[in-house]
Amino acid sequence: MVPSPAPRAAEAAARELFVDTPDGRLYARVWGELPSPRAPIVLLHDSLGSVAQWRDFPERLAQATGRAVAAYDRLGFGRSDPHPRLLKPDFVRDEARAGLGPLRAALGIGPMVLFGHSVGGGMAASAAANFAEDVVALITESAQAFVEDVTLDGVRAAKTAFAQPGQVERLERWHGDKARWVLDAWIETWLDEGRADWSLDEDLKGVRCPVLALHGDLDEFGSPAHPQRIGTLPSGPTKVVLMEDTGHVPHRERPEAVLAEVGAFLAGVD
Repeated sequence: MVPSPAPRAAEAAARELFVDTPDGRLYARVWGELPSPRAPIVLLHDSLGSVAQWRDFPERLAQATGRAVAAYDRLGFGRSDPHPRLLKPDFVRDEARAGLGPLRAALGIGPMVLFGHSVGGGMAASAAANFAEDVVALITESAQAFVEDVTLDGVRAAKTAFAQPGQVERLERWHGDKARWVLDAWIETWLDEGRADWSLDEDLKGVRCPVLALHGDLDEFGSPAHPQRIGTLPSGPTKVVLMEDTGHVPHRERPEAVLAEVGAFLAGVD
């Protein structure tokens, strides 16, 4: 068995905890103090992501915004327990109940800011509609709002790349012996023909808080049509930022720009 990785020394100062759910324990980390007078930011990671893969961004985000930041590994990812089954078709919408709900209860989080990257952005949007009374702001980064050929082509290219010797083993650094499940959960879910009509439209219509949609103009997993959709459907005020010369991971490629946009966006949010 390949063990799940331990946090790096630079990340060890953050508070760590495990959160119980009916299906298994979730690993979480908190930067800053909770409870706090200002709504904390909760990070939701991408399809191959984990807390550790945010690297130093959560700490920098806490410093830039003056807010506590919490991040967690979804079930089956990172240092959380293995997922007991394949992902269900409604896994994006279900994360509000399955992961975010238990995390909020464990940390005593009431009002919150949701920040999601890639599929985590979709989860954040859905949760913002589900917890509409408690989400004071929504930030999506490289989120997919519907099934697009650009996204499917990117996933197919990744499937080919990961078929090469040693590529799945790269994921074991972050997910241990869950790496194969993580990869299959991402690829097979997106390529499932039964999901071709999926979209966030109904969820987005239920979002009432301010929304910031960040997206790279070179994103290999989604065109600018995604942030445009996210910026159109919510009933709250929205801002769309298309970042030049930026791919799918703006917080890693252009962290200073992302922190500046987020800091300015949240300046007027309690």
